[in-house]
Amino acid sequence: MRDDEKLPLTEHLEELRTRLIRCCIAIAVGTCISYVFKEKIFEILSQPLMHAMKQGEKLIFTGITEAFFTYIKISLLSGILMAIPVILYEFWMFTAPGLYQNEKKIIMPIVIISTFFFIGGAMFAYFIVFPYGFKFLLEFASENVQAMPSMREYLSFSAKFLLAFGLIFEMPIVITLLAWMGMVTTDFLKKNRKYAVILIWVVAAILTPTPDIVTQSMMAIPLMLLYEISIIGARVFGRSPRDHSSPEPAE
Repeated sequence: MRDDEKLPLTEHLEELRTRLIRCCIAIAVGTCISYVFKEKIFEILSQPLMHAMKQGEKLIFTGITEAFFTYIKISLLSGILMAIPVILYEFWMFTAPGLYQNEKKIIMPIVIISTFFFIGGAMFAYFIVFPYGFKFLLEFASENVQAMPSMREYLSFSAKFLLAFGLIFEMPIVITLLAWMGMVTTDFLKKNRKYAVILIWVVAAILTPTPDIVTQSMMAIPLMLLYEISIIGARVFGRSPRDHSSPEPAE
């Protein structure tokens, strides 16, 4: 029997409030820790761009408060990343009372695997896509045109792409869950593989920082591999057609 069948709305709201507070505390703690190492964190984040720039070139800031607020933002982003396991855990624990007994068993594996794939996507963007992308973009500099990227612009640019790649790498988790819930099947994924490939290349063309085929391939090829992993996950954890009916609640 589900745990939340008789719980009033006020108790659900109180639990939501408690879990949100825990998430905020985790983010605040992570942000404070990150602020102590803000210069080092920004130095690490900016390494792909610095390696692509010519010797002696540096990032700049054009406003009096730009450097300060950039460090605040980088500390907050780092704090959120540090708190992701706590955020995912609190989210799944909030939904747990509304799940069947067999569904509750997958909560922690999902939290761990989701975190792993998110970090993997962000690291792929940092170590693979960024170096080639920045090198391509900075080649537009000339004798009369010099690249002078600012701290704020670089943080905004890199944060968006790290987040985008991290979310995209969650695809196997999402598709496997959909298959586990009976919403998609292995046959459906195989049948629509060609459409998925087209969509993947479109997404790669939009999300990669440069329009060249090499950079887009570095995004599209891993996504196609992730799609194949999704099919394997759907085959292993997906329901058979006879199991698509709703499961009986645990006693």
